[in-house]
Amino acid sequence: MQNQYRLGIDAGGTFTDFILADRSGGVRIFKALSTPQDPTRAIENGLALIEEETGITPREIVSNADLCINGTTVGLNALIQHKGARTGLIATAGHQDSIEIRLGHKEDGYRYDPDYPPARMLVPRYLRRGVRERVLSTGTVHSALNEEDVREACRHFLAEGVESVAISFVWSVLHPAHERRAGEIVREMMPGVRLTLGSALYPQVREYTRTSTAIVNAYLAPILAGYVEKVDGYFQSLGARAPVRYFQSNGGLALGRVVSDQSVYAINSGPASAPQAALYLGEPWGMEDIITVDMGGTSFDITLTRNGRANVSKDIDFLRYRIGIPMIQVETLGAGGGSIGWIDEIGLLQMGPQSAGSEPGPACYDQGGEQPTTTDANLVLGYLNPDGLVGGRLPLNVEKARRAIETHLAKPLGISVEKAAHGMFTIVNNNMVNAIRRVSVERGYDPRDFVLNCAGGATAAHITALAREMGIRKVLISKLASGLCAFGQIISDVKYNYMAPAPVRLEGADAAAKLDALFKELEAKGRADLAGDGFGAERVSVLRSLDMRYVGQVHECTVSVEPFEVTEAALARLKAAFHARHEELYTYSEPGSVVEVVNVESALTGAVDKPARMTIAPGQGAHAALAGTREMIFAADGTHQDTPVYEGAKLGAGDRILGPAVIQEVTTTIVIEPGWTAELDPTGVYVLTLSEAEPAAAEAAAAQTEDA
Repeated sequence: MQNQYRLGIDAGGTFTDFILADRSGGVRIFKALSTPQDPTRAIENGLALIEEETGITPREIVSNADLCINGTTVGLNALIQHKGARTGLIATAGHQDSIEIRLGHKEDGYRYDPDYPPARMLVPRYLRRGVRERVLSTGTVHSALNEEDVREACRHFLAEGVESVAISFVWSVLHPAHERRAGEIVREMMPGVRLTLGSALYPQVREYTRTSTAIVNAYLAPILAGYVEKVDGYFQSLGARAPVRYFQSNGGLALGRVVSDQSVYAINSGPASAPQAALYLGEPWGMEDIITVDMGGTSFDITLTRNGRANVSKDIDFLRYRIGIPMIQVETLGAGGGSIGWIDEIGLLQMGPQSAGSEPGPACYDQGGEQPTTTDANLVLGYLNPDGLVGGRLPLNVEKARRAIETHLAKPLGISVEKAAHGMFTIVNNNMVNAIRRVSVERGYDPRDFVLNCAGGATAAHITALAREMGIRKVLISKLASGLCAFGQIISDVKYNYMAPAPVRLEGADAAAKLDALFKELEAKGRADLAGDGFGAERVSVLRSLDMRYVGQVHECTVSVEPFEVTEAALARLKAAFHARHEELYTYSEPGSVVEVVNVESALTGAVDKPARMTIAPGQGAHAALAGTREMIFAADGTHQDTPVYEGAKLGAGDRILGPAVIQEVTTTIVIEPGWTAELDPTGVYVLTLSEAEPAAAEAAAAQTEDA
């Protein structure tokens, strides 16, 4: 039984998803309600559920697993709720307020809004201490470090109960000695605190970004360290032979000690695995341009892969805090199954971002929730099984759903409950479509060139409506869609990012030699770290990126390139890549202008063995899975339509279903609108296609027995 299993765990705001894979290609999904107050309890509950359904004990799974992988929202929740550690900042004197000055402007979208409130500071003013020292932009020391200033800061922090300290000095990336010495003093005087050095965590040019990133890391480090300690201890008690791997925001796995020290990498770890899962699902068809949408109970996440690579963002404002480290670009919207419907001050129906979450949850959960939510609307529209979700483990109360919509929306608006429910469905879809456009259209991509991939338990009820609105004609829905991020974790690789400042113009042999030496130095460190994790050279791959700009520009853009020897002649390749990326982003380039590099980065990946693909046996025709019909609403006027309902567990490879129809999987419900055809592939993926000429509803209904 050794190395028999691989376990992926993805903790979301409402549900914690579990994916259990075995060597034979068997893959099963399980769901347990999340426990925000103690996330480890949800892991215990989920493993108990697996034992209940399979008879395999937690000890058997863990002790015979080659990998146990955890994607967690602990860091994200701490940042959202401002429940991180008590943090102190040591900065160059005169620069301790850079995080409040924020480069002199608010985030994009609110720059000219006088009523938009300032961001809440993770380090209040009285816990920021400036120390006398100064390094110039050439890397030379202008003023030596005043060590007594650092000691005075430590005495102040000790008196104030500080738990974590961030140190960030001006131009420390060119001369880190001052930060290192200050760190030694902090460790000497405050041995119990977590310590973050900006030049070590984010060795890149841009002082505000580096300081903010260091603060966020310090703010979360004690929280993540405590979480990692509990999770690692729990899995060790079950006989784990391999250390738990944690999913990072950069799209790769890391050990717990890395996550504890570089906690900022774990902020958005859950949805960051979606691109890897999407490419894996699309591989049999050669699909590399995929938009993945993940609608859970609380939020809606969008990720995009182009030419087989996920969009990666750096130096962004995340939850109003500037973070520099590379993160899989995830557009997050407050739109989920628990999103609450409400009427604004001018009498218009709105959806979210407020959410009922898992406690008390939607009104139909019958757990005390009284506000109308997306899930309540989908139940009233007939899309969800009134007997309950998650195989009946979560019963639904239709009357309470109707009452909530009637009381809070239908009566005040003077419309029927059915029309109000369809309005809720339409508005939450429009909100999600706008978010998809931000990831695609606003970054220069035409969504019609992409396949739409479904993830999350609530998404499949909306997926065909979203695709139709975006002009996308092909959709992928895995049988594991509701736990796709957990699945993405078990097929992901170990990944580390190594960065360095490189202020150099792309001209001459000296510039080429400097860049080549920097990349080789970074990659030698990365190969050594991966070797320590057990990866041989044949399993290591490298992707380089450079932050580049035209001389005179204020901001740079990131250009990814494959590794090659950087010679003077090869500089032309870097320039060409930059011109192409600049034109892709901004619709123009300036081939005659001088190009300069600001920062460089090497991402090193250690390839992990992948589990076997799921296999589905051939079917006997969709008619064999027909469970009956249910009245559903697909039109804004609220009219009902008798619609076939199929049991997903009884469908086989090759079975085709024409919309309108619903496929009920154990952990998700697939709504196939009129005009769409769904076919189950042997890999366990439903491929949905929009017909060129959508059939009339009556013709579609009559055609349901086509493959009988």
